[in-house]
Amino acid sequence: MIVRPTTAPTLAAHESLWRVFVAQFLASKLAVVGLVLLAAFVLLAIFAPWIAPQNPFDIATLDIMDSKMPPGSTTFDESTTYWLGTDGQARDVFSAILYGMRTSLFVGLVSVSAAFLIGTTAGLVSAYFGGRIDAVLMRMVDIQLSFPAILVALILLAVLGKGVDKVIYALIAVQWAYFARAARAAAIVERNKEYVEAARCVSLSWHRILWRHIFPNCIPPLMVIATIDLAHAIALEATLSFLGVGVPVTEPSLGMLISNGFEFLLSGNYWISFFPGIALAMIVVAINLVGDHLRDILNPRNEIQGVSL
Repeated sequence: MIVRPTTAPTLAAHESLWRVFVAQFLASKLAVVGLVLLAAFVLLAIFAPWIAPQNPFDIATLDIMDSKMPPGSTTFDESTTYWLGTDGQARDVFSAILYGMRTSLFVGLVSVSAAFLIGTTAGLVSAYFGGRIDAVLMRMVDIQLSFPAILVALILLAVLGKGVDKVIYALIAVQWAYFARAARAAAIVERNKEYVEAARCVSLSWHRILWRHIFPNCIPPLMVIATIDLAHAIALEATLSFLGVGVPVTEPSLGMLISNGFEFLLSGNYWISFFPGIALAMIVVAINLVGDHLRDILNPRNEIQGVSL
């Protein structure tokens, strides 16, 4: 049965839990498919400069005569085939997608990692000390969560301006509260358990108790939120870029590519927006498949092999 521990887990227990976790994860074909797809997208993004047939943002390599060519078209000298067509600036759509995924995944990973660190720290401190610290931090969280995420991001970007770093700051601001709320709820359950009381009795520092003893037992719900928020961050960045307030044109992202092709949809040049949109949807679906199964595995009410998490 997957339950919370009443004592600090030993190294052997962690190894046993890890083996059970991997076995449970591999038991879901959808989760494995999602993980494989996600790994493929990450590898394509990392190696984009070596995989992409063209650097779509190097003006010197573009020929305006090749603009808005349909999928499968070749150049006049038949030296290059554009398998996904070209956009209005004569950029190869396939190459643009590879470079766009780099920006979208980078923004999502960095923003979620920073929000995880900030929110988890706030939640653990709030739960451990309680009192006024808890009241102040949780009121901040309540205020944050009372507004739609996209509204907060739009307001912040209106003040900060465009840029990849500005989008990351905005996404951190709208995501940290989710981690703070989850970390506080999990830490409150742990703070009065025997292993925490024992750590206090031997006069361990509060930060060591938080990070060495309480935090490891709060990881399961935070892992689930991190995966779901990663998909949310990528989709939100695409939305902001589509609206023209996210990353600038010089910094490609999937949202910016969709926005660039939107004006050509009515003229029949569907591929300019369609293929980046498909890539974005597949990334989000892959992350959600992994996150949904993690939520099922790490649910304390599930009973599997009599092993405790």
